[in-house]
Order: sequence, then C-alpha cells, then structure tokens
Amino acid sequence: MKICSAKNLMIIILSLISACFIFDKLLYAAQSTITEAEGYACTGDDKSRKETKQNAVADSKLNATETVLTYLSSETTIKNFQLENDLISAYSKAKVIIIQQINGVWYKEGSAGDCYKVKIKAEIIPDETVLKAAAKDDGLENPDMPLKVAVWTKKKNYKKGDKITIYLKGNKPFYASVLYKNANGSMVQLLPNPYRKEHYFNGGAVYTLPSGEDRYDLEATPPFGEENIIVYASTSPLGQLDLAASGGVYQVKTKDTGMRTRDVVIKEKTNDTGSVAAEFFEISTSIKTGK
Repeated sequence: MKICSAKNLMIIILSLISACFIFDKLLYAAQSTITEAEGYACTGDDKSRKETKQNAVADSKLNATETVLTYLSSETTIKNFQLENDLISAYSKAKVIIIQQINGVWYKEGSAGDCYKVKIKAEIIPDETVLKAAAKDDGLENPDMPLKVAVWTKKKNYKKGDKITIYLKGNKPFYASVLYKNANGSMVQLLPNPYRKEHYFNGGAVYTLPSGEDRYDLEATPPFGEENIIVYASTSPLGQLDLAASGGVYQVKTKDTGMRTRDVVIKEKTNDTGSVAAEFFEISTSIKTGK
C-alpha cells in the first residue's frame, strides 16, 4: 500500500491491504476487562518466602476477578436477566493475565510472621464460549454490553491503484488506536496521527479513515499480499506506543503493541460506588492487494 501525504506529497511505501468486510474476513477479536488489585499472604509456620509470594500473587489475581465481577454488576446495566447471568458466568470462568506488577513489599504481622503484599494490573479474559452465547447478536447496537468494536472495509480485494477506506464503530464511547501491519511485519499507526489527534469515539457512530484532518490517502501498491488492520480499544485511555512521525502517519517502533496498549489508565473513583476497571477490546482484520 502507498500512503500519500496530502500536505507535502511525501510518499511512504507500505505493502498494504487486501480489504475485508469484517464479518467475512475476521482474523481476531477479543473482549476483556483490565483492573488493578492487591493480594497478600504470610509465611506462618509452614510456608517459605517463595511460596508466600506465589500465594500473594494468586490472591491478587482472585481479587482482580472479583473486582471485575463487581464492576460488571454495578457499572453495566443489563435489562435482560438471563443475559446478565451469562455475562457474569463468562467472567467467573475467566483467565487472568498479569500485565504489570506495580509493587511488592515484605512486612511483619505479629504471629503471622513475614507477610508479602503485592499490587498488580491484570487483564481478565472471559470464557469465549459462554460470552458468545450471551451476545447472540453482534453487540454493536447494545451499549449495555461490554465494549465491542468493529473494523471493516468496502470489499475484500484491491487492485493496484485502488483507494482504500477503513470504517470503525463501537457499541459505546471508547478510546482507540488504529494500526496497519504490512506483509513485511512493519507497522504504522493511522489514527491518532500527526495531523488528526482524535482517539476518543462516540458509541454507535461510524468513523472513516482517512478523512477530516488526515493528510494521507491509502492506495494499493506492490508488494501485494495479505496485511492486517488492528484496532486496540478501551473505555479508558490506552497505554502509549513508541512512535515516530512519518508523513501523515506514525511509524510504530514498539514490538509488543498488544501488551503496551493494555497498560490502560485505571482512574480512581471519586465515590464509594462500583469498582474501578476498564473494558478492553482488540480486533484484527485482513485485506488483500493484487495486480
């Protein structure tokens, strides 16, 4: 693909895209919730310090899951009772991945001996089978469900010189970064970009790339093949990637974009209601270019 900068006519050659309507050529889509939680454990009479640290981490993961379950009950209003039960069931069987260990400290606690307290940022990934059963439609029209985002293009395949337009939509307000991965493995960030800082989107609205303040066009050019459009989205601001301005887009220097992006901002509550968490959604779709 060729990205043409409208401002200075700088041309950046990227090996782009074979377009795909999202429901025809979906590569990956995953829904999860990210939160912070603490856990602790003490040595007592029978545990080593290593075992104690492991138990504290396990406790923090359990507390992270409970925080998310409380969040879903208090922050997500679902009118359908069965739907709510299915959603809670999906998260009750969730997988917990530690994104970051924020801190860890040893301290003394009376007869309990040496104790270890740890704080983590964790991603809670619900059981996909149960979650799909809960959301029998595509979920894009239901703001009561956890965050879901779609990305698509007008057609599956593009010939040399064809212009490519990308569309983006979520079921509720969200923050997002839109990346394009070339066949050679290099990546650019299409949005936000040096001229269009937009990274917060309204739910239910369809957004177009390129458009508005964008200073580039997407054009299919060799080398041809299958490439990916990747969207990271969250109800809280995303973690920052290492970027370098290149014409109308950013070159992505970060290797593990998924993990870095998941370092979302967890905001402090100003009252005692609900629990602090951020809904997260990652989706990838592919398109093909050819002569």
